This record gives sequence, C-alpha cells and structure tokens, in this order.
Amino acid sequence: MEINGQEINLAYMQEIAIVDQKVMMPMRDGIRLATDIYRPKTDDPVPIIFSRTPYNFNTWRDGEESTRTLQRAYEAVKRGYAYVVQNERGRFFSEGEWDILGTPLTDGYDAFQWMADQSWSNGKIGTLGCSSTAEWQMAVAALDHPSHAAMVPQGFGAGVGTVGRFYEQGNWYRGGAEQMLFFAWLYGVQHDPKAPRLEQGISQEDLLRLQRFYDMAPEYPRVDWSEKLWHLPVQDLIKNVNGPQGIFEEMITRKPNDPKWFEGGLYHEDMEIEIPGYWFVSWYDVSTAPNIELYNHVSKGRDDQYLVIAPTLHCRYTRATENTIVGERSVGDARLDYDELVYGWFDYWLKDQSNAILQKPKVHYYLMGKNIWKTSEVFPPAAAEMTTYFLDSEGDANSLFGGGKLVGEAPDDNQADEFVYDPMNPVTSYGGNVCCTGNAIEGGAFDQRQMETRNDILVYTSEPLSKGMEVSGFIESTLYVSSDARDTDFTIKLIDVYPDGTAYNLDETIQRARYREGYDQEVFMEDGEVYKIEMSPMSTSNYFEKGHRIRIEVSSSNFPRFVRNLNTGGNNYDESEGVIARNKIHHSKEYPSNITLPIVKEEGE
Repeated sequence: MEINGQEINLAYMQEIAIVDQKVMMPMRDGIRLATDIYRPKTDDPVPIIFSRTPYNFNTWRDGEESTRTLQRAYEAVKRGYAYVVQNERGRFFSEGEWDILGTPLTDGYDAFQWMADQSWSNGKIGTLGCSSTAEWQMAVAALDHPSHAAMVPQGFGAGVGTVGRFYEQGNWYRGGAEQMLFFAWLYGVQHDPKAPRLEQGISQEDLLRLQRFYDMAPEYPRVDWSEKLWHLPVQDLIKNVNGPQGIFEEMITRKPNDPKWFEGGLYHEDMEIEIPGYWFVSWYDVSTAPNIELYNHVSKGRDDQYLVIAPTLHCRYTRATENTIVGERSVGDARLDYDELVYGWFDYWLKDQSNAILQKPKVHYYLMGKNIWKTSEVFPPAAAEMTTYFLDSEGDANSLFGGGKLVGEAPDDNQADEFVYDPMNPVTSYGGNVCCTGNAIEGGAFDQRQMETRNDILVYTSEPLSKGMEVSGFIESTLYVSSDARDTDFTIKLIDVYPDGTAYNLDETIQRARYREGYDQEVFMEDGEVYKIEMSPMSTSNYFEKGHRIRIEVSSSNFPRFVRNLNTGGNNYDESEGVIARNKIHHSKEYPSNITLPIVKEEGE
C-alpha cells in the first residue's frame, strides 16, 4: 500500500513509529488479549485510538505482509495518535473462548484501564471502527470508563439489542424473524472448539517469531450460499456445509426475549451512554432504522452526539465516488471528507484542540433522488410531517399487473387481497438493505419489476406525483391480516417508481405474526380472524421527483434476507417441512391498512 508515493509497510512504520506487536494485554480473569500498538516517536504522552476486532490483523499472512492495519495505524500516527488494535478474546492469538458479543464487558473496561496506565498515554482514548469493530463500543461506553473520551461507531447495528421500537438482538431478528446474515457470516468466523490453539501463557518473544509463519486463521472452503442457505432445518445450515462448530448452534435456538441476549456485549436501552459520539449510518445497510433509533435515544438531551447517514452499503462510506452506484441506481456524488470529521472529533475530545467540529450541524444525511447532502439538527428533520397512504384494490392487487393502489383515504368496502405463500417457493431477495450473505444477495437498489410479476407479491402504487416530494425519516406501516396458518410472516418493501416504470427499492421490513403482541409472548392466529400487525419501521431519505410514483410491495417472504416461516407454528429452526399459507390483506375503513411517510415540507409550503 502506497500513500503519496510511500509504501506503508512494517519497515516504514518502524521508521516513523514505535511498533510493539503481540502485546498480550491481561484481563482481570487472567486471560490475555493479543494487541498491536503503533505510537509516535515522542517522549510526550499521546492520545489513543483503539479498535477491537474479531478479524485477523496479523502483519503476515501466507508469508506476505498485510498492509491494511498498517495503513490505519499510519493515518493515526501521522496525526499524533497511538493506534491500538486488539483481537477479541478467543480470536487468533488472543486467549480464551470467543462468543459473538458475548465476551465480558469487562474486557473493554480492562483494556481502557491498561492503556490509560501506560507512561506513553495521555489518559484519553477514542474508539473507532465499522461493523464488528463498532458493535462492541456502545455497551462498553455505558460502563463510563473515565479514559473513554470519545467514540466513533460506524455500521454498528449488530451491537444493538433493544431500543425504542426495535427488538433485534444484534441484527439476529427483525420483527421476530431471523435475519440470515449471521448464518453465512458465522461459518467463516466462529472458531471450532476442537481447533488447535497456541498454549496459554506463551511469551511475546515467541509470538513475534511465530506470527511470521502462523496467522492462526483457519482456511474455510468457499461456500455457494445462494444454494446452501436453502437447506432445512436451518439449525443445520453450517453443519450441512461441514463448517465449524460454535455459537451458532446455540444462538439459533434463542427466542427474541431469551435472557442470554441480555448478557455479554449487546447494548440495551436501559444502559446510559455519556460518551461523546459521532455515529455513521448508511441507507442500504442491514440495520439503518434501529441505528438511527439508537442515535436518537442516546442524543436525547445531549449536545455531544452527531450523525452521518450516507447512501451506501454496509461500511462503504469511503468508497463513494463522483458517480456512486448502489446496486443499479446512481445516487450521484456521495463523497464526504470522513477524515476531517473523524479526526476533527478526536482532536477536540482527545487533544483538547479548539476546532469547529461542534459548530457543524448535528446531522448530515444524503437525500437520494436529488443526490445531495443535507443537514439538520435532528433526524427525522423537524419539517417532516407524517402523511398516510391507504391500501386499496378490488381484491386484485396481485403482481404488477393487478389493481393495487395507494390512496389518500381508506376505502369504504373491504375487498381483501389474497395470496398463497409457499415456504418451498418463497419470494427471493433482490437487492435490498443487506450485509454479509456471501453471494446469496447483492445489496442496493435494483429494478423490482421482474420480481413483481409474481402473484404472491401484492403491489400498491400511488398516482404520479404532481410535484416533487422529500421523504426523510421513519416509515411506519400497519396491515390488517388474516391467514389459514397458525403463524406466518408479512413483509413490506418501499419503492420509488420512475416515469418509465423502473422501480427502485428503498427499504424493507418484516413481522412474524406470532409476535404481533410483543416479543415476550407468542400468540398464534386463528383461521378467519383479522389481526392488526404493526410492522417494524423502515427508514430512508429519498426525493420522489414530479411524475414518480410511490409503491409498496406486500408479501410473506423475502428470502434469504430473512428466514422462511414454515407456517407450522412450531420452532421453525428445527423443522424441514412447511405448510402453505393462504394470507389476506384487508383494507377498508374498518381495516385501514396503510403506510405513513415522513414528508419534509419545503419552505413556503
């Protein structure tokens, strides 16, 4: 890796920095965590940027230098920071047993204390990272270590257990239905307990020698997840591909309110965060809405919380270009100077530098469709007004060729739309707000018209808009449903329809019927009864141009984005056969199925 013509390798880092690799940092229970430290060559104490990760950051892989971590270290060191990167317990050279977000919160606290006690530390630590290097930050921040001076979590949804309207338990669930991203992800991450490990207590000298020849990374055979995620029962998915044993087999049995979700490293809304935070979210990530909900929860009554929402996939903020393509849709020039924001934030809180970072608007969000960055003091913007559209048809909303409409008032008569949901022939995911499913799903915005030829997708479309309209915020939706199955799922997808018919997906959600009355109870359906389903909110910022139309799709599957409901009312995870469900969406004044959009009024409106 070269920066300004200079190759950033270990030899160069040793010229400009003090490099101390494979430091085995002790935790209170005696377990030691493998840590690499890069710090400026100075006698003055320096602030620390700390990243903790389950991923491999060893400098040598397959006998060659790996420069990604060195690049990040260089960016910090050249600005006067020590950069400290550490493996979670049980990962690679770190001792102990790994458990996704189940490792003790005390590991983070103990790491802060160890770093704060070093002679080269000025006692101020900032945490930084995206995805797995972000997800641990929130719960540890709630411990309020005095040296934890600032945090920058990016793409942090898998660290959110419960907050506000969301009960996701670290992205494992959405609306009570399992999200399949971890099914594929854990195959390549969880360590088999029978796999060889280095002896506990090994010396740093030995580790420095061994790390040149062994990076402790298992060699997992590639898996065609587009095929293998179809396997039933889902509890055997990793076993079916001869994958490693590990935490998956236990996690798949947990229900949304299992006490184990409230142990370990997940953040829950009863935890108070008082650490200044700069939060980064993206519109086509797997957990956009709960991420924003968490930001709003933490920032309530505080002036030291800031938010950026970019129009990208998971953790791809810095990959935006002059013509950023997300899926098939161009969202224009979505670049932003992230280094200015991140290091401006750390300079203020860790170095006590006087700069203008706190004078920036609290929220930067990208308005797709107009393809511009906008600012606000809150999100949704204060000018957003919730406007409701009601579902309507003559019982013929099946597919793009049906008569489903979005209208301003609920229809008088209930002419319910019926569709057949066969879990052996589910609606397959096409684009969307996804992450980490290998080759099974390509995330982003794609033209949905081919999908909408299916009769098990109900399509409701507004009239062409007479003027442009900004929709920015949370999208709420309510369905009145019935089914001949004891349990089934209901899905919604929000779509921007262009005048030529191109239909780009914006966000999607799901709700498992058995959890419609709360995630601490299971209430099954009775044939013929109509039930009110409040869907988990979606979120977006999109400008619907004049002449565009608003569309939603309603179905009962979005696979493999979400696990298929086999409709039996059983455990689902241990079942191999499903039953067909005949599901209905009701819409009338008695059953006002609807979607409510946050429409931002322009000045003068």
